[in-house]
Amino acid sequence: MIEEQKTISNKLIDKNPYWEYHIDEYALSNGKIYNYYFVNTPGSTFVIPKNDKNNYILTKQYRYLNKKISIEFPGGGQKTDLSSLQNAINELSEETGYFTNNITKIGEFNPFNGVTNEICSVYLATDLELKQQNLDETEQIEIIELSYNQINQMISSGEIWDGMTLAAWAIFNFSKEKK
Repeated sequence: MIEEQKTISNKLIDKNPYWEYHIDEYALSNGKIYNYYFVNTPGSTFVIPKNDKNNYILTKQYRYLNKKISIEFPGGGQKTDLSSLQNAINELSEETGYFTNNITKIGEFNPFNGVTNEICSVYLATDLELKQQNLDETEQIEIIELSYNQINQMISSGEIWDGMTLAAWAIFNFSKEKK
């Protein structure tokens, strides 16, 4: 039988505007005590934007930790003063310049459940209207438009390798919203 582990204490080690790094002391049912290091976040949102040509809008940007270009759906960390829906709309607008009034939550996932408690909410956005990209100071993002088959081919070839994008695409492919 799988039993819940009891938290004894929690200590904040470090934090920045995006996440907190914690260490928990916890006990198993046999009384043994262990430490668990993890990243605490308020969550994130990811948007799959689908335009009226039945293509998808993705972002292309350099990812510092992997030292290479990544093709991804727009998204970002959940701001604590916004609903998940409003956060998704804002991320879509900021990163791509597109706005929508037609956005639907299609699922959620944890991107790395052994390391973070983050839950990423995935949305499908249609009826897109291009306005103006509004990037953060550290962002350099190119917008690309791909067909359904092109996305699948780029995943198959390893050109699209971002785990959040792969998970969002899987959720989309199994959602009732897929048209």
